[in-house]
Amino acid sequence: MSSHLVQGRCVDMPVRVREASACSVMFAVPARVARSTIEHSGLDVVEPVPGRALCSLAFVRYVDGDLGRYHEFAVAFLVRAPRGRRPGAFIHRLPVDQSFTLEAGRTVWGFPKCMADIDLRSDGPVRRCTVRQDGRLVVDLLVRRGLPVPGGIAAVDAYTHLDGTTRRIPWTVRPSGLRGRPGGARIRLGDHPVADELARLGLPRTALLTSTIDNLAMEFQDAETCARS
Repeated sequence: MSSHLVQGRCVDMPVRVREASACSVMFAVPARVARSTIEHSGLDVVEPVPGRALCSLAFVRYVDGDLGRYHEFAVAFLVRAPRGRRPGAFIHRLPVDQSFTLEAGRTVWGFPKCMADIDLRSDGPVRRCTVRQDGRLVVDLLVRRGLPVPGGIAAVDAYTHLDGTTRRIPWTVRPSGLRGRPGGARIRLGDHPVADELARLGLPRTALLTSTIDNLAMEFQDAETCARS
């Protein structure tokens, strides 16, 4: 079992999240724009339909885990994996609102974490996420709950790129209280450069699928280096 020292604390592998809740929204976006957005990583997007890639916006409230309590917002793309592996999720943007998880995410796995103000609200059938960086609005996202969907355990490969290195992180998720629906999201972009990047991807647009997870457990393994630039 490996261990990493972060801010004077030992972070042992695997890192476990015992309690969290999450929402995600999936969009079909122009593959050409998505490909140019992540080309620095050396990875390529999956095109489930020719000319279209999949981009997901997700927000997570971490309640009990090895990295503490915090909020997180992610922009991710479904990508082709190197070495013939199954497709994975490339984590392109990952703002958080606490310093310990920021440093751990960057140094242990190469997640592109940065500090932001993230306001998460769960009021009845609607969940809302507002993200601000440098005092400027990035995104304001509303998600409506759908119908119950069976849960289970899923193994996912997450990919990151930081400081010229692309990494793969084996990631296990155990959702319960999962709901999904087509559409069901409303997105408003702000004036931050990340908002401009989302606008180039064609957002806001109608979502393909939204999902909410009431109870989410996760496990992150050590990172494996895929390539260096």
